[in-house]
Amino acid sequence: MITEIERDELKQKLDHPKKSILVEALPPEHFRKLHLPGAINIPVDQVRSRVPELMLNKDIEVIVYCAGPACHASRQAADELTAMGYSNVRHYVGGKED
Repeated sequence: MITEIERDELKQKLDHPKKSILVEALPPEHFRKLHLPGAINIPVDQVRSRVPELMLNKDIEVIVYCAGPACHASRQAADELTAMGYSNVRHYVGGKED
């Protein structure tokens, strides 16, 4: 199941990064220019191939974001993670824009 996360809650999560994984779903060039602190880069088209080696625990909280509300990469990545069996997927709709 995918639930949304708001900025204030995300800020609290960033203060305790070991309890969740923050994933930017944009291409590497966008990630290199600017990304949220502690985020890892897994472009949406690489979720199926890279996630199994990076996230062995399918119960860990995974927070996915992209550029902002008009960007759909993070929602697609969240859907893919859920389809792969990850049970605690969160979507930060506001993304970098927020």
